[in-house]
Amino acid sequence: MKEIANIKTDRLLLRGIRASDIENIHKGLSNPEVIKHYGVSFESLEATREQMDWFADSRQFWWAICSPDNKLFYGAGGLNDLSLEHKKAEIGLWLLPDFWGKGIMTEAMPLICNFGFEKLGIHRIEGFVNTDNRNCKKAMAKLDFQHEGTMKECEVKNGQFLSVDIYAKLKTS
Repeated sequence: MKEIANIKTDRLLLRGIRASDIENIHKGLSNPEVIKHYGVSFESLEATREQMDWFADSRQFWWAICSPDNKLFYGAGGLNDLSLEHKKAEIGLWLLPDFWGKGIMTEAMPLICNFGFEKLGIHRIEGFVNTDNRNCKKAMAKLDFQHEGTMKECEVKNGQFLSVDIYAKLKTS
């Protein structure tokens, strides 16, 4: 795995994802509640290695989101599909259900955005949210992401067409 700088607050530690996180990543990305609005799902630890390889790609900057003492794994979040040419990336984040509704997402997302704007020099962070994911849409609005539109029936999941809302946040001077 590549080295990514830790980000720490009083409540959270965002640290680079390690090979030893595979069980926690599998626990999240095989959980029907977590993957309901998420693009991937893994039925085994072996299949989860595909996600671990993806995290290690140079266009992805993802962190394990943990308790400050690194004893509890809450989920993962980061920036993916980084384009230095266009100075943009896509934000993503998921949490294990035990940690939903505790303000972790709304604390972690600004840390990730600030890293992108300040350390990576990007200008635009995009978020693609399934239209029926009300909680994520509320979080995006709360964090000053602007709704730019809806791509109607642009993805298929479980044989059903899904629409995706596009959100973006621009770096302010």
